Amino acid sequence: TAAPAPRAPEPSRPAPRSSNLSTLSAGVKYEGNISGAGELQVDGSLKGDVRVSRVVIGEGGSVEGTVHADVLDVRGRVSGAIVAKQVKLYATARVEGDITQEQLAIDQGAWFQGRCNQAKRDTPGAAMLEAPKPDKADKTETKSPA
Repeated sequence: TAAPAPRAPEPSRPAPRSSNLSTLSAGVKYEGNISGAGELQVDGSLKGDVRVSRVVIGEGGSVEGTVHADVLDVRGRVSGAIVAKQVKLYATARVEGDITQEQLAIDQGAWFQGRCNQAKRDTPGAAMLEAPKPDKADKTETKSPA
């Protein structure tokens, strides 16, 4: 029976892959900004801005603040702006705020209130917003009859 005991740590070897994983456990409330490399799992309540490579917000988790990430999976709540390369809103997600992303996936049942902007490195967002300005052209037309 002593032989299986040393083998028990072997399945936990995948855990070092997640050694950069930080977890805000359920029931824990935290106020302040979080930044750094690695991953963040939010199952509790966070008030502050997050800037991490990968963020997973669990079903019971909530973030009130701006979330910057390469990859963001939302199963819980976000109240604030999201800026990420890949965003996935699962069916249990509730997001209130604008999303700027390269890729966005929204499962049926997810709740989202805000605007989403497709962001690419080469495309300045301001130029796209200035495109629908034909009103000034209409004003120049009114000058021609005068």
